[in-house]
Amino acid sequence: MRLLKHLLCGLGAASMALGMAASMAADKPELKIGYVNGWDDSVAATHVAGEILKSNLGYPIKLQPVEPAIMWQGVARGDLDATLSAWLPATHGEYFEKLKDKVVVLGTNYEGAKIGLIVPDYVEAKSIADLKQHSKTFDGKITGIDAGAGVMRRTEEAIKQYDLDIRLMASSGPAMATALTRAEKAKEPIVVTGWIPHWMFAKWKLRFLEDPKKVFGDDEHVDTVANPALASKAPEAEAFLKKFSWSAEEVGEVMLAIRDGAKPDAAARDWVKKNPERVAGWLE
Repeated sequence: MRLLKHLLCGLGAASMALGMAASMAADKPELKIGYVNGWDDSVAATHVAGEILKSNLGYPIKLQPVEPAIMWQGVARGDLDATLSAWLPATHGEYFEKLKDKVVVLGTNYEGAKIGLIVPDYVEAKSIADLKQHSKTFDGKITGIDAGAGVMRRTEEAIKQYDLDIRLMASSGPAMATALTRAEKAKEPIVVTGWIPHWMFAKWKLRFLEDPKKVFGDDEHVDTVANPALASKAPEAEAFLKKFSWSAEEVGEVMLAIRDGAKPDAAARDWVKKNPERVAGWLE
């Protein structure tokens, strides 16, 4: 009888603790964060930030994969509270110009974002102009991603500007990565369209071909953008999102884990668990 009473008291205490935790979570509003569907860096950053908002700050979180235009419109309307996937000043510049009076830029979460032509470090060519004399080395082709993507349009322009006798072959992001994987394994030359941050920079030694004509533009930054109402709706969340910023190595680690088969939420939880000091710095 005494043992039964002890067990019931223990269960009561546990139930009370769970009830208090649920009550605390219920006191905080659900936050909706948008990210770009299919962009590895966007998936990684959003899931890590979402994990911290949920586990460390107690906010219910809903992560929504969307297309860039819908993402920006959603933040401006308040359908989304924030996004960590604003590529500025060029890639998403058009969206920002249209909606800048309806959103707030909280800060930059990744410096040095860039698009361009990428080669393995063992490749001889150093600049885009070098492709003119090394075209046969690359079998006369550049391995691209989806036709119509920004980096593809810029590559078509680069072929004209640098007067290259080389074809741009459209495929997809995964197909490009597969071709790069095969080339790296055999140490064969290849040139691909790409960008950083991307998991492939965490896996291999790669570099951008120099672009003296600036066809691909200058380096960009990935910013965190929020609806103005977030400041009053969730001040702790806004304060954290203002501080959240990480390196190519950090985002690359999460992207590579996802690429190797981990679910995005599991990869994010694992990274947060392994980097308590980094997380603590964002929450100060």
